[in-house]
Amino acid sequence: MDKLLSASVRRLQRLPAPVVAYARDFEDGDALPSHRHPRAQLLHTLSGVMEVATRNDTWVVPAHRALWVPPGVRHGIRMIGRVRMRTIYVRPAAARILAERSRAVAVTPLLRELILRAIELQATGAEARLLDMVTALILEEIRLLPIEPLTLPMPADPRLRHLAEALAQHPTDRRGGAELALATGSSARTLARRFSAETGMTLGSWRRQARLLAGLRLLAEGRKITTVALDLGYDNPSAFGEAFRRAFGTTPGRYFRDPPTD
Repeated sequence: MDKLLSASVRRLQRLPAPVVAYARDFEDGDALPSHRHPRAQLLHTLSGVMEVATRNDTWVVPAHRALWVPPGVRHGIRMIGRVRMRTIYVRPAAARILAERSRAVAVTPLLRELILRAIELQATGAEARLLDMVTALILEEIRLLPIEPLTLPMPADPRLRHLAEALAQHPTDRRGGAELALATGSSARTLARRFSAETGMTLGSWRRQARLLAGLRLLAEGRKITTVALDLGYDNPSAFGEAFRRAFGTTPGRYFRDPPTD
């Protein structure tokens, strides 16, 4: 992390409050190298997209969504578009009632307003009782948030990891299983078995997820649905829209327009 951000975050980690809030704006292409905090973190942005990499997963986190990062989990962040990060840090004792693993969640309008209110109360030095009430509501909202399918699990094996990273960077790669297996020095059957064992997904499902997450990034940048569909190799926008709906439960147009409901 840059020195200013690192100093600010370290100061927040030492505060006694169970929940502390933090606001920071970033430009397109900014990045925070891999780091970790003693507190858990709810990574949330009001605009743009955060691409978050942990040891075993890559997450694509657009506006209206967030990533829950448990205490001590290393994560690096790359900003896509102008990111207005509005995040909170949760003390380990309070975080234990929440998720023990990283997960993407839908941020309701209520939680978004509570985070903004916490930032405001901290900045103005409001009375502790009011901040405590906001904190209690934030923790309860996080506990109930619906999980979002915004992750791309990464294999640990170095050769499989190299292949997965290449496919994630080039989701329209048309090579079949036999060609991909050659890159890892194995047979197509062995590649399929090992990839599934390490990621929990078949290679085909993983590649479809990588393509959809790439589409999510492009849509968040303001690209038109038709352009995104064709750039990602779908036969037409309808095919992309149907795949998107099956994965995310709504259409590409509504995903960014309509925030999750309470």
